Amino acid sequence: MVTDLTMSIELPDIERAMTDHEPFCWLPADALSDMARSIEVSYKQAGEVVLALNEPIHHLYFVRSGEVEIYRRDGSLYNRLPAGHVFGQMGLLMNAKVRFPATTRKDSLFYLIPIQLFMDYCEKYSEFGDFFEVNEHSILEQAIQVGKDDMTTVPVTELITAEPLVVTPDTTVAECAIRISENYIAAAVVQDEHGVLLGIVTDSDLRARVIAKSLPYDTPVGDIMSTELLVMDQHAYLHEVMLVMLRNNTHHVPIMDDQRVLGVVSLLDVVAHESQNSLLLVRSILSSESIDSLAQLSKQLPSVYERLVNEHAKSHMIGSAMSVIGASFMQQMAKLVEDELGPPPVPYCLIALGSLARDEQLLVTDQDNALILSDDYHEVNHGAYFEQFSNMLCEGLDRCGYPLCEGLIMASNPKWRMRRSEWRDQFTDWIENPDPKALLNASIFFDLVAVHGKKLWAKELQKFIATKAKNSKPFLASLARNALKRTPPLGVFKNFVLEEDGRQQKSLNIKRRGTAPLTDIIRVHALATGSILQNSFERLDDISKTKLLPNEKYDELTNALELLYSMRAREQMLAIREKREPNNNIAPDTLSLTRQRSLKEAFNVITQAQRFLKYRYTANG
Repeated sequence: MVTDLTMSIELPDIERAMTDHEPFCWLPADALSDMARSIEVSYKQAGEVVLALNEPIHHLYFVRSGEVEIYRRDGSLYNRLPAGHVFGQMGLLMNAKVRFPATTRKDSLFYLIPIQLFMDYCEKYSEFGDFFEVNEHSILEQAIQVGKDDMTTVPVTELITAEPLVVTPDTTVAECAIRISENYIAAAVVQDEHGVLLGIVTDSDLRARVIAKSLPYDTPVGDIMSTELLVMDQHAYLHEVMLVMLRNNTHHVPIMDDQRVLGVVSLLDVVAHESQNSLLLVRSILSSESIDSLAQLSKQLPSVYERLVNEHAKSHMIGSAMSVIGASFMQQMAKLVEDELGPPPVPYCLIALGSLARDEQLLVTDQDNALILSDDYHEVNHGAYFEQFSNMLCEGLDRCGYPLCEGLIMASNPKWRMRRSEWRDQFTDWIENPDPKALLNASIFFDLVAVHGKKLWAKELQKFIATKAKNSKPFLASLARNALKRTPPLGVFKNFVLEEDGRQQKSLNIKRRGTAPLTDIIRVHALATGSILQNSFERLDDISKTKLLPNEKYDELTNALELLYSMRAREQMLAIREKREPNNNIAPDTLSLTRQRSLKEAFNVITQAQRFLKYRYTANG
């Protein structure tokens, strides 16, 4: 139902709504205005069909509000698109017929862009057209993937990680048990010589039907296998398999591709999948009763991280979740160390620094922390406790996958265990007597957050820093000069400047040359405006309320930060999936031309921002 609501909606409102989202943010202002004038508006209630398979399609759909479900041609759910996303492009590009049906999940408002305008813009504006690029390997590639924390949208095949263990009916139970044990699995499928599935043998079958009944170990598995099988098709979703298990009190379900067994999914597989949830992991961390159990939980980090990257489009969400997990490890570790050593002799505050404090922690990270001690602290009386406490804390975090800081910025370094008044004096010295060399190592301390203990002390310190830094031009100038030391890896002709380190041929370090210099830039602007926020995205929002930068620069910096962090996150996730050691390197030649161009543009934004920094912050003005 297309309505004539267009006239009742102000054109500037339409433009503002669309310019916040790709690919419309890449259009020139006049082109976006022309598009806004051509838009029709459609409203659908929850559960209404928006696009039906094979019907004619005349518009690109932009979700202004609400949520839409996109389906495959077989009727299975493919995607869920919230506000800010587009759909219908496949149909427009392929004979103007709907290829992927769409139904509203919530009451939704759509902006409809005419097909002719869509085609013209794809031809005229390369970035706009590239966004809708389609090839045989990508369909709706630009859309956010469905959140896989919802078991109704997780294909059961995601739980299959290995080929099934196959035995024949005449295999002895002894051989079957040995092979099950050697493969670290809980079941074997029994097939005849033609590959026809006859039954299944689980470890519980071996216990209950062989050992408990004292059968000889040369008994054929055909005599004890389960033959009343419940099998599921490879297209089934996780929740469907879960329901079959619950209704039939079975713990193992073979997954079939026509007549071939792809694998066996167990109830433990389902439980393990759901345990790879950041919220559940945090709960487990905060209820751990030993350092050993924390170290064991840390082994889930790669799986949780991989799932986070797959679930969420925004890097801010990934960074925030990983930072909460990291802070939870620190907090619980501090409590466990206190339990072992006894109550602290004076109050203290454990603070995290750097990426964790900014809610920007990814998988590849070390630990950066410090202690704020009560002004009642005396080295002779209390020093031994906090030295032992700090050493146990940092060594425990190292066991949990947070390596010791090579720069020794840790509470285990006595230099970073100071009284409240000493911390204020230290920041006063850094700000009033700015030494660029000293600040190069100290800038990490300007991103801090309380993790455990007297958390109010950290907030007071943040406010103290914000007030003092804002009014110190020489300090801001020194911090700005340091922010210029790490430059983006672009050559004179805007080609990538790559490094070779033996393991990563022709790669660049996207953290050292991308996210790090950008967060340095944003930190300077945040301190200059008196912001007490820590996260780089939130700092940009805070800075945007001032007149420090032209309005368009905030979007440029935000988009560049999002792109660089999301690429870091994705590369680390792919390394986990491919069983490689995750790092911060990326090989540009493995990226599509569109992604390479986007990466260059992000680096170009950093270059321009560094130029502005150089002239904006001087010791005299």
